[in-house]
Amino acid sequence: MGTANLTSIIKQRRNIKPASMNGKKIPDQQVQELLELADWAPTHGYTEPWYFVVFSGDAVKRFCQDHADLYKANTPADKFAQASYEKLQQQGDLASHVIAICMKRGSKPAIPEVEEIASVACATQNLWLGATEKGFAGYWGSGGMTFHPAMKEYLSLREEDKVLGFFYLGYTDEQVPEGRRLKPKEEKVKWEK
Repeated sequence: MGTANLTSIIKQRRNIKPASMNGKKIPDQQVQELLELADWAPTHGYTEPWYFVVFSGDAVKRFCQDHADLYKANTPADKFAQASYEKLQQQGDLASHVIAICMKRGSKPAIPEVEEIASVACATQNLWLGATEKGFAGYWGSGGMTFHPAMKEYLSLREEDKVLGFFYLGYTDEQVPEGRRLKPKEEKVKWEK
């Protein structure tokens, strides 16, 4: 892949909400290829802290139902919203795969947690850029029970591990939106000479 291709892939990457997906399934082998790209993320001390739980086939609907049930079981009655429950329950209806994005803390405690989280974010970006190259729709969401201890338990993570979100993967028939940035680059970069 040439530099021009990489540049255009980076600039074309978009967050496509699961409701905009069309239900068409991606072969598991192609998702495996995306996970291979994720595995080449930078990692301080080779801790390789990324950990992905992939839900495909019937497991997508099962995960979404479980996510909704976790919300119901762990939300006080006065804060519970039926609309939120139903959204979680139906979130994956049009997705091909749902991938839990997790950080499993490496065995080198001197490496700061923020570096482990950054490494997982890089792995997720690798996966996402690969999905963009293949023409797949992707959405990294962190709603619902993402950061609740019940989700960590559901995914069999340890206390020191973290759930960083869920990546919904599929196809869309909709026009991919134009990219935009709201702040001028000059506000985000300072040059020192």
